[in-house]
Amino acid sequence: MARVAAIDCGTNSIRLLVADVTASDDGARWLRDVHREMRVVRLGEGVDATGVLSPEALARTRAALVDYTNVLRRKGTERVRMVATSATRDAANRAEFFDMTREVLGVEAEVISGDEEARLSFTGAVADLDAADGPFLVSDVGGGSTELVLGSWDGVRGSVEAARSVDIGCVRLTERCLRSDPPTAAEVADAVAVASEVLAEAFAAVPTAKANTWIGVAGTVTTLAALARDLPTYDPAEIHLARVGVDRIREITERLLTMSHDERAALGSMHPGRVDIINGGALVVRTLAEHLASHGITELVASEHDILDGIAFALS
Repeated sequence: MARVAAIDCGTNSIRLLVADVTASDDGARWLRDVHREMRVVRLGEGVDATGVLSPEALARTRAALVDYTNVLRRKGTERVRMVATSATRDAANRAEFFDMTREVLGVEAEVISGDEEARLSFTGAVADLDAADGPFLVSDVGGGSTELVLGSWDGVRGSVEAARSVDIGCVRLTERCLRSDPPTAAEVADAVAVASEVLAEAFAAVPTAKANTWIGVAGTVTTLAALARDLPTYDPAEIHLARVGVDRIREITERLLTMSHDERAALGSMHPGRVDIINGGALVVRTLAEHLASHGITELVASEHDILDGIAFALS
């Protein structure tokens, strides 16, 4: 058994998982959570427009990493891996970010490709599912990018057939198109057109028609699942592996698009850091849902396990 730590620094949030990994002689591995935490730091705030990480965003991320480093010491972590995704790939001043993470955490943060990000998400997402329900399509809607990966799972290891990352996510789409609160009909139409155009690249690369089960990971999807179940507060145990029909996704998205900032903030299961960007994320998920419905997939399985779990598995 090894105690490992995974850190995922995305466009909107930075997340930590400390877990014990147990491996059997036949190669099967299990994770036992020791500590799981998420902070909304908005590292990618404004990157789409300016091309640089702002000093404020870097300071927020540094503060979270200082706290995470203290957790690693208290928990006696043996190995740690930190990955950085869309925002750092795009920023002209990314060296400032990597200098800061090296100083605070003591290890190099890795910029992983969109395809590797998708594969790690797949591994984390499918581990709790019945292999007979495959092939699986895993979608990871982040702040600045969305990953699709198609593959199978035999109960021990995953096999990826195709994966693609494209530059659309909840922060990027909101900043680009949804400027009013609530957004105007014209802004929503523009956002749908942008999401559809960008996701078409992923659909061309990943044969989604082969999928039998659609799994969604990351905060947009889990928030939509919480809203679909009318949860008074966010409860990961209730959300993990919850199923949300395509019609319900449409219904929730339409509802969110008519709500003001304060009305969205008043929803008990809405994280404060998602209030401003949930509409962009919901439109990406709805666009995915419409496409997959045309292939006969009528529901989304929400997973609380994702790239963090995949990174932890890779450390074992």
